[in-house]
Amino acid sequence: MEALLGTGVALVTPFNEHGSVDVSGLESLVDFQIANQVDYLVVMGTTAESVTLNLEEKELVKETVIRVVNGRLPLVLGIGGNDTAAVVAALHTTDLSDFTAVLSVSPYYNKPSQEGLYQHFKAVAQAASKPLVLYNVPARTGQNMAVDTILRLANDFDNIVAVKEASGDLGQALRLIQRKPAHFKVISGEDMLALPMTLAGGAGVISVIAQGLPADFSQLIRDALDGQPSKAFERYYKLMGSIDLIFEEGNPAGIKAMLAYLGICRSDVRLPLVAASPELSSKIKAFMDNYS
Repeated sequence: MEALLGTGVALVTPFNEHGSVDVSGLESLVDFQIANQVDYLVVMGTTAESVTLNLEEKELVKETVIRVVNGRLPLVLGIGGNDTAAVVAALHTTDLSDFTAVLSVSPYYNKPSQEGLYQHFKAVAQAASKPLVLYNVPARTGQNMAVDTILRLANDFDNIVAVKEASGDLGQALRLIQRKPAHFKVISGEDMLALPMTLAGGAGVISVIAQGLPADFSQLIRDALDGQPSKAFERYYKLMGSIDLIFEEGNPAGIKAMLAYLGICRSDVRLPLVAASPELSSKIKAFMDNYS
């Protein structure tokens, strides 16, 4: 799965003024990523506000991204949830022919035990026709996937090829990298930890900030993978402040404010999320005005 090495971008879903999917904005966003040399794109992740999109809108987003990419980059599709049977059914009924892998978030709200998490992903892995990337994001799900649980899944199922590790715990990430089987990749799901994780032996990042600063963020991850930490940290420190800004009022409000500054799409999000405040938008504008 060398396709999952480097910088993946978790795409937002742009909206028009009245709340419909902004196809033109999405086309511009995808072209912007490709022009600035990101390595792959993630469609229908949590950053896409996928939980507020209906089935027709999800299909529109997928079809638009597939059409614009036209085979130029690998694509990863988010299929996950807290109803195991529904996730399995979605895997059986979704056309995955244009996707390299599936990203599946750990069940949220239910707070299953570690054995429950194992059994959920066992069922998902057995249903998946494409390689599977686990997504551990306890700040959103309410339950951390323990290192032992992730490694148990990685060792038991050949098609579980990676984890997007977004616990925010660098120690957990390092233990995963230390103990993982050879075929398994540990991908940072935290932009702030992406560089140290990659330098420690991780496979890169599935990023939010790379969507707004794709050239520099992709390059610093490349430098880290190439064993050039000084060059990587020079870029990292230049853009590090932007990571705090885009998450200050939640995701994807911050990154959409940055994309609006860049003229790619509007800053609108769907309730229960709200757009970045004027104060945050001004701070993001000030950062970008001085960024070079």
